[in-house]
Amino acid sequence: MIDYLSTNTSALIVTVFIVGLLIGSFLNVVIYRLPAMMHKAWAVEVAQFNSDVDLLDRLQREPTYNLVTPDSSCPQCGHKIRAWENIPLISWLMLRARCSACHKPISARYPAVELITALLSALVAWQFGWSLTSLCLIPLVWVLVTLTLIDVDTQLLPDSLTLPLLWAGLLLNSQEIIVSLNSAVIGAAAGYLSLWSIYWLFKLLTGKDGMGYGDFKLFAAFGAWFGWIALPLIILLSSLVGAVVGIVMILSLGRDRQVPIPFGPYLCGAALVYIFWGQSIMNWYLGYLV
Repeated sequence: MIDYLSTNTSALIVTVFIVGLLIGSFLNVVIYRLPAMMHKAWAVEVAQFNSDVDLLDRLQREPTYNLVTPDSSCPQCGHKIRAWENIPLISWLMLRARCSACHKPISARYPAVELITALLSALVAWQFGWSLTSLCLIPLVWVLVTLTLIDVDTQLLPDSLTLPLLWAGLLLNSQEIIVSLNSAVIGAAAGYLSLWSIYWLFKLLTGKDGMGYGDFKLFAAFGAWFGWIALPLIILLSSLVGAVVGIVMILSLGRDRQVPIPFGPYLCGAALVYIFWGQSIMNWYLGYLV
């Protein structure tokens, strides 16, 4: 099977697409449950800090809630989702986007996450083929999809995702899979310190928080994966898109300018652009300058 996939690009892309659909289904669970797990963990820490025995006891007696338990269910009626109702993309189409029990609509976001994850994974396989680079970049794409939607929903970039991403980039590049270890280490430090400096400069000038610490860690992770040379392009792309989207939301949707807009999705989007077209963009830009 491995020999077949390594020599047949079409079969590789189809296989990666199917695996991406399955992973996308799991990512829906992570996107929904991880923030809830974080909030409970914070509540436990606060109860312990305040020596609130009653609250701590109540929290500890709550049913187990993690990425595995309980089984997935309809958020409207609590109907336990059966195996045939949990086939990525297909089940949503078969059920006509409605719960089989209460017939309430099922959000199109669930199949959209599955499809986007599958398409991005297949695109990596198509561009980089059967290689160690693909094997590393496909899981990175999965994490970026997860971080994007968690940040959109909650304005959180969990350490449980950003920090392993940072260390994974450094470990992979210790073997120079994408860039040299020297470039990765400098990139990680430069990524963190650059946004950290901007954060404090903005805070000193305005007295407000301009971004969260999760953004620093995420940008450091990109430096660890792609090296310091990728950071200017990633921050430029993310800033441009973020500024355009923010202006459009303010002008067309009447969004309050004081309401914060998560920056993580734009960083993740820029990183995806860099994965697929970053080298071409940089070659064009440098060639234009020369």
